[in-house]
Amino acid sequence: MKLWQKNSETLKEVDTFTVGKDRELDLFLAPFDVLGSLAHIKMLNSVNLLANDELNELQQALKDIYKDIDAGKFSLEDDVEDIHSQIEFLLTKKLGDAGKKIHSARSRNDQVILDLKLFLRSEIEELVQLVNGFFDLLLSQSEEYKDYLLPGYTHLQLAMPNSFGLWFGAYAESLADDMITLHAAWEIINKNPLGSAAGFGSSFPINRKLTTELLGFEDLNYNVVYAQMSRGKTERILSQSLANIAATLSRMSMDACIYLNQNFAFISFPDELTTGSSIMPHKKNPDVFELIRAHSNRILALPNEIYLISANLPSGYHRDFQLLKEHLFPALKNLKDCLKMATLMIENIEVKKDILNDEKYRYLFTVEEMNKLVLQGVPLRDAYKKIGAQVENNTFKTDMKLDHSHEGSIGNLQNEQIKIMMNKVIARFGFNKVNDALQKLLQ
Repeated sequence: MKLWQKNSETLKEVDTFTVGKDRELDLFLAPFDVLGSLAHIKMLNSVNLLANDELNELQQALKDIYKDIDAGKFSLEDDVEDIHSQIEFLLTKKLGDAGKKIHSARSRNDQVILDLKLFLRSEIEELVQLVNGFFDLLLSQSEEYKDYLLPGYTHLQLAMPNSFGLWFGAYAESLADDMITLHAAWEIINKNPLGSAAGFGSSFPINRKLTTELLGFEDLNYNVVYAQMSRGKTERILSQSLANIAATLSRMSMDACIYLNQNFAFISFPDELTTGSSIMPHKKNPDVFELIRAHSNRILALPNEIYLISANLPSGYHRDFQLLKEHLFPALKNLKDCLKMATLMIENIEVKKDILNDEKYRYLFTVEEMNKLVLQGVPLRDAYKKIGAQVENNTFKTDMKLDHSHEGSIGNLQNEQIKIMMNKVIARFGFNKVNDALQKLLQ
């Protein structure tokens, strides 16, 4: 059963190839297709394209379908092409002509973009909650271990003293910046494409601002051609923000793998969070962090994949866009899973104390001793040469004392400012407005 089918049937091989994984992935869009339809029929009623009794019947039927979806009792019948077809056929079967009217002034083109935007808004809200939870954990661990020092590296060579307060806090602030780019994607997504129809508008006197309000969108995609052109672009911009979060997780995971290595031994984890070897009884492998790193690195390729699928397409709808879901939807799940697992690991991290007491780390303090000479009036270049000579002739000594007091340093982490930064970004999303609007549709 197809919404566009007339008197002839498509070859089975063509059906199989063109539908692809759409039926499977469309189930993610099911509740949002219902929400979009609830807004659409209220608008149709407002412009006299649906009678009041038809509106009431359709509203109740759609809400019943939504309940089935929410309860896990909804599926696509074997001969149904997509989620849009399934819901329309269910309505037509139950309500007759009223069900047939639901698609007035709408195309599957603007319908699927709408479903995607509603779905992606929901995914972003869940992602923000996970990121914010992990962010809070990192700041908490930063405060907990702010006095625990470890070596800092440049070029993977010993550089200067670092602290776990700085290490945890650095990844927290990185996530705060990542949220800025995710909010930019949210602003692109949070615009209503409904009413653009096949990409050229409608001769019906529809009210696009009404559906914008009913669905909690911040604004419209005004130009109907651009509303269709936003497909591909929307997914790409979101994928870029996902890649930023993934890059933060990947780098942190690499650090954790190094720090867990016995030659470093800065951190450890309970046995139940690591894996073993089939022949080496002593092994405690950081498989969770290795897989977070691998999943995250795969997400780094996502913007390029989406860009190449939709590159060089002229304006208008093209079936190429269908494949974007196959790349984007699994990436969203993988990133959320990575955040959950990273949270589990960092909650249970064990940090070693007094790491820098080991003699091999004494040269970490050369800059500290050089700065002390400068504070006594020695020109910096002369102090540099003096300390360098001590290193060369093996006479360098240090008291291992640190005095870092400026903003963002070991002794002044500024975690409260980093928290303020994150809170400001999250407040701009406006999830409450969206959720309130959608709840009103379902009442």
